[in-house]
Amino acid sequence: MRASSAFIAIVCLSASFTAGPASAEPEVYRITGLAPGEALSIRVEPDAAAEQIGEIRVRALVFGCTNDTPSRTTWCRVKAGRTLGWARRRYLAPE
Repeated sequence: MRASSAFIAIVCLSASFTAGPASAEPEVYRITGLAPGEALSIRVEPDAAAEQIGEIRVRALVFGCTNDTPSRTTWCRVKAGRTLGWARRRYLAPE
């Protein structure tokens, strides 16, 4: 019960987060398409060469996705724990 209350609080607080043009109502996504035990990198910008600021191992809140990047690769604005950043869309599946 306590964990679900904390999760609801995070979702409510996160709903006010603005991610610019890639903003949307947050949805829970899980990691998919990676080797077992591998984590998905969270980057400071939607670019594979950008600084890695965290990892997603199980699930994350996704605020929106965009392919409006120099590489035309689709990236999503994510929140995992206290880390906010960008992750590759191809490794995220709706919960």
